[in-house]
Amino acid sequence: MQAPAKHRFTVNDYYRMGETGVLATNARVELLDGEIIDMSPIRPFHGGVTNHLIQLFNTAANGRWIVAAGTPLRLSDYSEPQPDVMLVKPAGHFYRTAHPNPADVYLLIEVADTTLARDMEEKLPLYARSGIAEAWIVNLNDETIEVYRQPHFNGYGSKSVVSAGDSAKPQAFPDAAINVAGLLKR
Repeated sequence: MQAPAKHRFTVNDYYRMGETGVLATNARVELLDGEIIDMSPIRPFHGGVTNHLIQLFNTAANGRWIVAAGTPLRLSDYSEPQPDVMLVKPAGHFYRTAHPNPADVYLLIEVADTTLARDMEEKLPLYARSGIAEAWIVNLNDETIEVYRQPHFNGYGSKSVVSAGDSAKPQAFPDAAINVAGLLKR
C-alpha cells in the first residue's frame, strides 16, 4: 500500500485562501514548507521582550535598517514565516509592494518559549537553507540568546549562546549590542 502524499500549498494558494475566506482574516497562521501552521498565542513575557527588542533596534537604527516586527518573510514559493523581529535593508517603499526576502535581511530574531521546538527544528533550518546570514533565537526558557551564523543547506555552521552578563551583537552592526540581562529581565 502506498502512503498518501501530502499536498503542499504555495504562497499564492495561501493568499487565495485568505482572500476567499478559507482562512479567517484574523487567523494567526504562517506557511512553512508548504504547510499552514497555527501560531501560538503570545504570552506577556514574549510580547514584552519583542517590544523591548523593537525599541532597542529602532533607537540604534539611525537609518541603517528598518525594524520589521511580525511581518512575513518570503523565503520561497512554499514558505512565508512571520519572524518576531527582523532588521531589513532600508527601502523607500517600506516593503509595501513585496515582503522582504532573504537578501533583504540583516538579522532575523525568533522569541521563543512555547514555540522553541518548532523554531529550532522547523524554522531555523528553513532560514539557513534560504541564506539568512544571521538568526537569533531568544530562548525565554533558558534566558539566553542563541546566535546562528554561516548558513548552509543543512543548518548554520556557527552557533554561540549569549547569557546574562554578556551582549549579543548583530554581525552587520556590532555597535547595536543587546544586553542579555536587561532584555530578559522579568
